[in-house]
Amino acid sequence: MAQAPADDGLPPSVRLLKWLVIILTAVMIVGLIIIVAVIVIRLPQSAGPAAGPSASLALPEKLALPAGTSPAAVTFGQGWVAIVTTDERILVFDSSTGALRQEVAIAPGAE
Repeated sequence: MAQAPADDGLPPSVRLLKWLVIILTAVMIVGLIIIVAVIVIRLPQSAGPAAGPSASLALPEKLALPAGTSPAAVTFGQGWVAIVTTDERILVFDSSTGALRQEVAIAPGAE
């Protein structure tokens, strides 16, 4: 009587490689599940309107742009708000009072 081949008749080194590939696949699947779970758990916490530092990113109610200007970009700092206008100026306002602190003209770039 002939003996049955062990594990599909594969040599021992190939059997070891087969199990290493199976273990690597399982570890990668578990890792992907963990990454997705962390993203799902943490994303709603940072997206809320009153979450962390973004809660203090409100424009002062007394802030008023000079007549004839319109904002192109806004940035926030500690105690100040900077507004880049479409007429190439940067206006820096106090974040608590809304008073204009500084005005910086943007020099045209060489093209």
